[in-house]
Amino acid sequence: MYAVFKTGGKQYRAGKGDRLKVEKLDAAEGDSVEFDEVLLVGEGDDVKVGTPLVSGSKVKGKVIVQARDKKIDVIKFRRRQNYRRTHGHRQAFTLVEITGITGAPRKKAAAAAEE
Repeated sequence: MYAVFKTGGKQYRAGKGDRLKVEKLDAAEGDSVEFDEVLLVGEGDDVKVGTPLVSGSKVKGKVIVQARDKKIDVIKFRRRQNYRRTHGHRQAFTLVEITGITGAPRKKAAAAAEE
């Protein structure tokens, strides 16, 4: 089973046990986090798509690491003008391990057994 959720202005596709680099979250290492903005939940042919969110769905995770990514060099250059500027940037990120997905659509066998 997998889910598509939104955090930090980006969308991520994740399944249970996946590790994702997401934009920095305000949580300490070892804390559990919940993502409420779930856009899609499913498995195989049984997919539930939200309009825009799937109601009652959550993606739960555990913070593994709070760190900064490798350095990116930003260079401005104008030829023949003696104009050169360099600037470096390291983006902060949070490594999250997905521990569970709730609000998944019911399996066909379970739905048929209830009826």
